[in-house]
Amino acid sequence: MAAVSLSVSTVKPLGERVFVKVSAAEEKTAGGILLPDNAKEKPQVGEVVAVGPGKRDDKGTRVELEVAVGDKVLYSKYAGTDIKLGTEEYVLLSEKDILAVVS
Repeated sequence: MAAVSLSVSTVKPLGERVFVKVSAAEEKTAGGILLPDNAKEKPQVGEVVAVGPGKRDDKGTRVELEVAVGDKVLYSKYAGTDIKLGTEEYVLLSEKDILAVVS
């Protein structure tokens, strides 16, 4: 098998999928207590780095996605596929798993 070299610029989502860079997990609680690595929750906020062309409707025309590259989004906790490229963490998920765009 040939080795595949992945980078953010080489990943292009298909259909209605979105490639999101995961934001860093919280290091402290609201009360100031430092959290160990195994106590940190999986972040649910990230920045969109790539989007697919959109899904096709019943007539065969493309329906564009509501999110765009650069949007900060809130997504479902256990949604998507986790991908690690270098030291950065990403998640590939469907647009339906995005709950909101955060301003």
